[in-house]
Amino acid sequence: MKNQTENKNIDPKMRRGFLKAATLLGLGTVAAGTGKSYASAAQDPEKKKDIGAILTQKRSLGSKKNPLVVSAIQLGCMGMHTGRGVHPDHKSMVKLIRDAAERGCDFFDTAEVYGPFINEELVGEALAPIRNKVAISTKFGFDIGGKNVLDSRPEHIRKVVEQSLKRLRTDRIDLFIQHRVDPNVPIEDVAGTVKDLIKTGKVLHFGLSEAKAETIRKAHAVCPVTAVQSEYSLMTRLPEEFIFSTLQELEIGFVAYSPLCRGLLGGNLTEYSDLNTNDIRGAWPRFQPQAIKSNIRIVEALNEFGKTRGMSSSQICLAWMLAKYPFIVALPGTTKLSHLEEDFRSADFTLTKEEITEIESKIEKIGVVGDRYDALQQARVEY
Repeated sequence: MKNQTENKNIDPKMRRGFLKAATLLGLGTVAAGTGKSYASAAQDPEKKKDIGAILTQKRSLGSKKNPLVVSAIQLGCMGMHTGRGVHPDHKSMVKLIRDAAERGCDFFDTAEVYGPFINEELVGEALAPIRNKVAISTKFGFDIGGKNVLDSRPEHIRKVVEQSLKRLRTDRIDLFIQHRVDPNVPIEDVAGTVKDLIKTGKVLHFGLSEAKAETIRKAHAVCPVTAVQSEYSLMTRLPEEFIFSTLQELEIGFVAYSPLCRGLLGGNLTEYSDLNTNDIRGAWPRFQPQAIKSNIRIVEALNEFGKTRGMSSSQICLAWMLAKYPFIVALPGTTKLSHLEEDFRSADFTLTKEEITEIESKIEKIGVVGDRYDALQQARVEY
């Protein structure tokens, strides 16, 4: 996510909402559309909105028999309500989401736990006028307001999908993702429930988040998994080792969240940044002052690489993953139009194998300081 200017005069309601969502996500301790499927609309030239388009590259997620065809970059909307001490006003974020669509983005990510709930409402309001021209991914699996942190019981999933549909002002969810694997519910039961929802038309595609290869295989055997969403960047490359071969074998797409390492690789943080005022990053090892001071050397190396190529560090990060794997969609988040346009333009750059090797070698020599999550959040991912 792009970093925002912090403001300590935070509205109490905003603070309480943030803390509730942060707790559910394990983020550390911090002070109405029609029934037409998106897949057909996406491939109908007359249905595309190309006025002012910047982002034109498409990606196909999932099997060739039933792909989800979307823009190569998805807009993450979480930061509009969750994860930072101060969030922009509702009206400006409705406009930003619509600006993204006008510039070629047709894939938007949200979740019931963001806010909680109000992020889905925002996305639903913003996209309602163009619902048949875009795809929406949202997530289930948290026990919001309950005693347990995770809840992927079939009855809970069925309840969540109805609530999400109402908030999103739509009759179907293009990609329904289990937010975190629930160790208390067999993944086969989760997949079977989503399979039933797909039969009803309320869900079009099934996804998982931060799941290991074994879990992915078990789920896919019951209901085809279209995409797996996990953190992936030049500083977090674990998916390459743990799941990419499985995804390629099973024809499953990958959506890379935090591709800019939560603003760090975009050059938006320094060791003096205030990440302790209701900012989720403040609890994580990688974002402690001394770690940031060391990791900024990676940003400096990216800037040096980009000087002769007319690329910002953010654009290098996004172009890197898009050039390296054809089954990846990048998922950056922002609340600023300038950052949004910068990110979208990254799809215009094509990096060679030699350039990819050069970038990776530079970062390997520098090294990454600090784990991506604290112990609480790490316990909720499978690798």
